[in-house]
Amino acid sequence: MSEEVKFILDSTKESMDASIEHLQKALTKIRAGKASPMMLSTVMVDYYGSQTPLSQVSNINTPDARTISVQPWEKSMLTEIETAIMNANLGFNPMNNGEMVIINVPPLTEERRLQLAKQAKSEAEDAKVSIRSARQDANKELKALDISEDLLSNAEVDVQELTNTYGDKVDAILSAKEAEIMKV
Repeated sequence: MSEEVKFILDSTKESMDASIEHLQKALTKIRAGKASPMMLSTVMVDYYGSQTPLSQVSNINTPDARTISVQPWEKSMLTEIETAIMNANLGFNPMNNGEMVIINVPPLTEERRLQLAKQAKSEAEDAKVSIRSARQDANKELKALDISEDLLSNAEVDVQELTNTYGDKVDAILSAKEAEIMKV
């Protein structure tokens, strides 16, 4: 196999890995009824005039499966953190006890579980589209190379095998997430 073909296959694999990584990050933001510090990963707090991620101004813990506690480094930040969580529109109602902000994660309704499963399917489909796009780019690059027909068809088969493998990974990740969402 020529160097160029190997390089194209490696870059395609990297691109598909990035799609899987993006899918996993997107799915961690879909809450499955169980409290997780990742649920607050998008919250930005006004910290002395600059927007700062919540995790950089506080300690975020999950004492149990239904509770998230946010302990700020500075007590003066309590109201700022509380406001930022409400403004993030995550569906949480934070409570301030003077020491920390406590968030009770409400149990999911059946309707909400179905919505979240649908959202997870959508993210998985986006990942599959990205993987197919990487395959298409690789095939275009391979056709642009000055290589023999046999080498070209073998390389295209390799690209298709990569695509199938990564498509199966997406399906496995999605089914695990759906099971997590639908579990009461």
